Amino acid sequence: MWTAARILLAEDDPKQARLIRVYLEREGHRVTAVGDGRQALEQARALRPDLLILDVMMPGVDGLDVCRILRAESSVPILLLTARSTEEDQLLGLDLGADDYLTKPFSPRVLTARVRALLRRAGAGKGPVASGEVLRAGDLEIDPDRFEVRVAGRKVELTAKEFGILQILAAEPHRVFTRAHILELAFGFDHHVLERTVDAHVMNLRRKIEPDPADPVYVQTVYGRGYRLGPVADHPAANATGPGAGATGAAG
Repeated sequence: MWTAARILLAEDDPKQARLIRVYLEREGHRVTAVGDGRQALEQARALRPDLLILDVMMPGVDGLDVCRILRAESSVPILLLTARSTEEDQLLGLDLGADDYLTKPFSPRVLTARVRALLRRAGAGKGPVASGEVLRAGDLEIDPDRFEVRVAGRKVELTAKEFGILQILAAEPHRVFTRAHILELAFGFDHHVLERTVDAHVMNLRRKIEPDPADPVYVQTVYGRGYRLGPVADHPAANATGPGAGATGAAG
């Protein structure tokens, strides 16, 4: 089960906002609703919500800009609502740091289920996200109980999805996980989620934890198979001082 969470909803359609609010409040959540991106930024910084629901198409500052700005400041789970249904539009939101998205029109029951899943993975619900010892690979440390990741002693802020993917790989180092398996474990069964979603989250994850995202030490690609937490001992960058020490590109 989960406990009540503080949710910030940014939606410029009053009818849509009321409907979403009704369903979320039925779940016991406390909902603050705003109608544009600037208010969303102000309230997110003031309220520090457990979860943020962002409509992409808003006046002034749109949802994608809000997502990009807030993701640089915090790891709050972000659910995007979008009328744009192409794969590229969805991946753009994920690349900017969103944890999940829903394409309009959507069922309010599906939205509340997505909210439950995001809160559960982010640890906003009852109890910790996971329990277990600190996982280590080279300079990388993953603490499931604290929902913390450190690289060479430096704390790295990850989104709930990024943390979930990293924890999955670290639990069985050197094992190759297919994209489909990562989707099942990190996202739950959902045929709307694309396998390329995993690639978008991995790209963001590498930017944060890898000494050189173009030549990953930790999250390694096994071409034609998927991803693994790679053997770092023999990698020339394994003893680098931290992420960003090398090039800024990302491996596929």
